[in-house]
Amino acid sequence: MNEDLYKGYKGAARQKLIDNNVKVWSDVIIKAKGGEFEGIILPRAETADDRHIVIKMPSGYNTGFEIENIESIKEMGYKEAHYKIPEKEFPYSAEKPNVTLLGTGGTIASRLDYRTGAVIPAFTPGELYGAVPELADVCNLTTRKLFGIFSENMGAEQYIALANAIGEEVEKGCDGIIIGHGTDTMHHTAAALSFMVQDTPVPVVMVGSQRSSDRPSSDAALNLRCAAYTAAHADIAEVMVCMFGPTSDLYNLLHPGTRVRKMHSSYRDTFRTIGDIPIARVTPDSLTHIKHTYLKRDKNRKPIIKPYFNEKVTILYYYPNMKPDIVEAIIEKGYEGIVIAGTGLGHVNRPLYEPLKKAIQQGIKVYMTVQTLWGYAQMYVYDTGRDLMHLGIIPLDNMLPEVAYIKLAWVLGQTDDPAEVEKMMRTPIAHETTPREPFDGYLIYQGGLPEIEKFISSEVI
Repeated sequence: MNEDLYKGYKGAARQKLIDNNVKVWSDVIIKAKGGEFEGIILPRAETADDRHIVIKMPSGYNTGFEIENIESIKEMGYKEAHYKIPEKEFPYSAEKPNVTLLGTGGTIASRLDYRTGAVIPAFTPGELYGAVPELADVCNLTTRKLFGIFSENMGAEQYIALANAIGEEVEKGCDGIIIGHGTDTMHHTAAALSFMVQDTPVPVVMVGSQRSSDRPSSDAALNLRCAAYTAAHADIAEVMVCMFGPTSDLYNLLHPGTRVRKMHSSYRDTFRTIGDIPIARVTPDSLTHIKHTYLKRDKNRKPIIKPYFNEKVTILYYYPNMKPDIVEAIIEKGYEGIVIAGTGLGHVNRPLYEPLKKAIQQGIKVYMTVQTLWGYAQMYVYDTGRDLMHLGIIPLDNMLPEVAYIKLAWVLGQTDDPAEVEKMMRTPIAHETTPREPFDGYLIYQGGLPEIEKFISSEVI
């Protein structure tokens, strides 16, 4: 056998495959402690250990077996790879709204070929129709791939390209825009587009998936269908994130672009509206408003595209015992803006006072947010906050730290005049600050409490 047949396996695990005359992509039955298990042997990463063999089970889930627990592996078959997603011609109709999907690299609809290990993205209208045929029920779909990168690599260049592309698609007359995006930094991009694309006449809907399309629990298809319905039929003309509402496949929520945040690394309902409530609840064929204050769809309105971004801005996440040299380093590196995520109502320790004063004296704009996420920076309450404001640090009410970072970079991309910067930072543009937080804008479900257990067991959650 060629060593390539054991893709990623090494040491004892590789020898186990050789001894049992099986290879990667073999359909096998593994007899191990606990019973017999059927599946396809999957490749392993080069950095993986040499003590496990992993299979893809018929259920769609991956299972690993310690080689010491494996009694035998029997090959039942071996199949050739299939590289292409079935493609069907997307049925266009003059009666349906025209929606454009802008791709950034997230594979919102894709298939993982476990014969090759390759992720096969569905992106053309025909491929998407082949993967999610229900899309044709709600819109005519056009796709445009801007770039193909992981969301952690999104930055100023991509934000600007997206903003300009939205302006171009609106100019062409589309009825709505979907942006396929990785979930990890989706809330950062949503904030950037909320500032860069103002007065949009149509919905701009960001969507992604927490779980890949090859998994039975994937949220990709439902997310895409809900995003398509929103882009095609919603009367909400704002930048929004469309992702799972509850953990079950009941509906999605539309979160405002400057008040949304990813709050769990793997849950399907990871996105939350912070300090406010979502705009609407959406299914693949309906939309129910939760809020009634939003910019309405108006095809006659011209969008204002402001694609600016100063990359010399940073977030300083304060922690106890933080040393002054961190601020000194920010000054030395020529940064022009600092957003502090402070404790409590907006505090940092006293040793940071002098370097922060130095930073402000050198023209660096310094703003305060709170790392609690919910609530306001209220720096006038305690001596610490008042002292920091006296240095020139400006509180940003209930603006989220990441949103404040994006906004400050956007503002400093246009002006460095202190008064103008402060005016722009303190003036709400897209709900990034609100006069008050609604009573139901702060909900944390604490498991174990009888009343909460009853609440979260209901169909609503």
